[in-house]
Amino acid sequence: MQSAESILTSKNKFHINLGLARTLEALEKLGNPQNDINFIHVAGTNGKGSVCALLNEILCTHFLNTDVKIGLFTSPHLFSYCERIKINNENISQDELDKYIKIASDSQDELTEFEILTVAAFLYFKDKNVKYVVLEVGLGGKFDSTNVIKNTLCSVITTIDYDHTARLGNTIEEIAYQKAGIIKQNCPVVIGCDNLGLNIVKKYASEFNAPLYEVKSLVKPSFSTISINNKEYDFSLLGDYQTKNLALVLETLKSLPFKVSEETLKMALKNVRWKFRLEYDKEKKLLIDGAHNPSGIKALREFLDKYFPDDKKTFIFGCLNNKDYENMLNELILPDDEFYFYEFDYPNALKFEQLPDKIKVRAKKILNPFEILESRKNLKIVCGSLYMLGRLFDPC
Repeated sequence: MQSAESILTSKNKFHINLGLARTLEALEKLGNPQNDINFIHVAGTNGKGSVCALLNEILCTHFLNTDVKIGLFTSPHLFSYCERIKINNENISQDELDKYIKIASDSQDELTEFEILTVAAFLYFKDKNVKYVVLEVGLGGKFDSTNVIKNTLCSVITTIDYDHTARLGNTIEEIAYQKAGIIKQNCPVVIGCDNLGLNIVKKYASEFNAPLYEVKSLVKPSFSTISINNKEYDFSLLGDYQTKNLALVLETLKSLPFKVSEETLKMALKNVRWKFRLEYDKEKKLLIDGAHNPSGIKALREFLDKYFPDDKKTFIFGCLNNKDYENMLNELILPDDEFYFYEFDYPNALKFEQLPDKIKVRAKKILNPFEILESRKNLKIVCGSLYMLGRLFDPC
């Protein structure tokens, strides 16, 4: 059987073509498996992966030792496509991924990589009798292939900021309109009260008679604990911005058809993992973060300034060439920081020659980041594209 990766990365599949028609046609041929599943749908510029990880961990903990199965669909992956489709925190096996990707690909000739993955995930979840799925939008929302679902328990919009402007629009209003497109008739919507696109989301929610919950954070952060309504919890996700993500999650839980106990919440917050999001190894003095747009980089810089203000910092950075890398690097690198640029092996990876001259003067191009990581005793920060991080730290 042809492997999932060979199908998904083939020339006629490995591209983006927003729209719902192809996905709907494929799912219709396969019996519309998505119609038998309940979804929590999550969109946003930053934070949607963390929100999905939190919701998934809480639901898996809540339904532990029961017959209820929890699905998780996220992107991109770090090491393998299998990471994108999980049931009860277990990746789909390679054999099953190959099987379901082949079925999805054969159902409609013009499906793109992400559309094939979406169709395969829905069919897999249906076949495995998954009851609840935490579903992350791939790009935008309104015309993202995940937006073919009907049974949405709650729509969550994390943040709205500038990213993928060539596809989503050049203004916050245009981008917000695309992300608000996941809102369904009479379906609860959760959004932060400080979200830049709040007014657009409010308008969209009103048109669909969707109850809107504006989150005002009651969560207070420290390095590895948080306080919720004056109660302390261990929290494994670092970064003060995670408190906003957690506030969204706590509000989302109120809309679900079951009540999560405090003990479940306590256990889930301690155990949740979201790899390469402010992942800190104290012994190695190594921080890895998949910040790949200006707002993500800003959050990384704020974290460093708050918790490591006096540390000498060595940065290793790489990203795709369709990102706003000039603004990212202007935000990230301070005069006293040491900066290395890594050209990783990936389609559309940014090249050293594409860097602005004022950054080139400060940057040092490297071929082997591990030489720097092993030689420096100060704080090392490896950040940028998740594709880069996946290749650098692949356990295989």
